[in-house]
Amino acid sequence: MEHLVDKVVEFRDKRNWRQYHNPKDLAISIVLEACELLENFQWKSSERAVQEKMENIKEELADIIIYLLLLSYELGIDLEDAVLKKISKNQEKYPEDRAYGSSKKYTEL
Repeated sequence: MEHLVDKVVEFRDKRNWRQYHNPKDLAISIVLEACELLENFQWKSSERAVQEKMENIKEELADIIIYLLLLSYELGIDLEDAVLKKISKNQEKYPEDRAYGSSKKYTEL
């Protein structure tokens, strides 16, 4: 993951865009890109969207990850570590024996 962060930061810095990349605006950008991802699925089934819009879906996912990497970099967050810790926390909240096959929230299990 560090290699990706380095590539994204290098790209950004070569264009002098860091001045625009404060945490608030990066967070907004993540949401905006997520909305662009959703547009690919609007008014069609998941299957049809994937069949017809796969290239655009890939690009929007990449945009989301780029902004996530930039935000985590600006905040000094090790994103890989944060993900692993969140998975561990979710394992406690959603034990296999109670959560398997269920869409219930952990408070309802």
